[in-house]
Amino acid sequence: MAGTLLLERGHAVTFYEQKKAAGRKFLVAGHGGFNLSNRIDQPAFLEMYDREEIREMVRAFDVDDLVAFLDKIGIPTYIGSSGKVFPQVHIKPIDVLNAWLAYLKRLGATFLFGCQMVDFDADMVTLLVEGNEETKAYDRLVLALGGASWSKTGATGKWLELFRGKGIEVVPFEASNAGFEIALPEAVRAFEGQPVKHVACYLGQKEKYGELVVTQYGFEGAPVFYLNGAFRQGNKALLLDAKPGFSLEKIIHILEQAKNPTEGLKQLKIAKALVAYIKHKLRKEEFLDRHFLGQFIKRIPFTIEALRPVDEAISTVGGVPFSALNNDLSLKQFPAVYCCGEMMDWDAPTGGYLLQACFASGAWVGSMIK
Repeated sequence: MAGTLLLERGHAVTFYEQKKAAGRKFLVAGHGGFNLSNRIDQPAFLEMYDREEIREMVRAFDVDDLVAFLDKIGIPTYIGSSGKVFPQVHIKPIDVLNAWLAYLKRLGATFLFGCQMVDFDADMVTLLVEGNEETKAYDRLVLALGGASWSKTGATGKWLELFRGKGIEVVPFEASNAGFEIALPEAVRAFEGQPVKHVACYLGQKEKYGELVVTQYGFEGAPVFYLNGAFRQGNKALLLDAKPGFSLEKIIHILEQAKNPTEGLKQLKIAKALVAYIKHKLRKEEFLDRHFLGQFIKRIPFTIEALRPVDEAISTVGGVPFSALNNDLSLKQFPAVYCCGEMMDWDAPTGGYLLQACFASGAWVGSMIK
């Protein structure tokens, strides 16, 4: 997006890409539905971000700006569930990417592929091209080097060492929007891949309603991704309300009216995976006690052992902190070098918030370079 704005204002822009084609990570975002942004009200939207700096950028380039840009390059959008913004149903992720690349080429952009950045200073950037180092002069150098997730797309995070060697402040990468590793009993893991719908999850001071998916290692799903930050803050005790729409009294009443607890759980439509977990955790006398069982249904405890590895994560936190950047996202030590996207240290859950912030940070840089 930085290059787009600069080209629109008449600047000469060359894109250097280490892979053989552009937008590998962009296309990964299209797996399972290309959720480009979200149309929930702006205060709630901005609360999804953990840094005021990234909120400011999203205010400056919001979902309306993104939708207008997509429409300009021939990509109409629609609003799906929970306010999520998608390309129209007949449009594939590769179509969005190709439309954007075609627009950039019409504006005069130059693209060079197979170019890996290995060094830079205040005036020059060194690229590794087919095994040979080439040095290029620049007026402004905009870096979008990514985080450390989905390394097969080129986002390895190895640039962190280059920055550290130059004395630039960096933060080690950690997984974000990753599954929770929880020691589930075999009876629960037998339901691998099955959803646990309509539950409320609590971790530390955070809570999230939604749907979980059982895995061999624990749980994944939107509530899990949302609560990643709370886990990184040191919270490990996950509580799950299996019937957030029911009061404790109503749950107990249904259990008492049923001929046995198992039938009561069926009437409450508790997910089979949770029924297996409840039976595993409770002693017989606890399971038969309708009051105890009802309370357990409202506060099912799990212990989170870890997040899944960085390379399995949807995104990462870490990278260049805002304390190392000027307001225009240039490096304090190299004022002609700019950072944007996932290489900066910020966090957001899935649901369109990650991509919107990446677009917005690029637009911020593009608007700041005069």
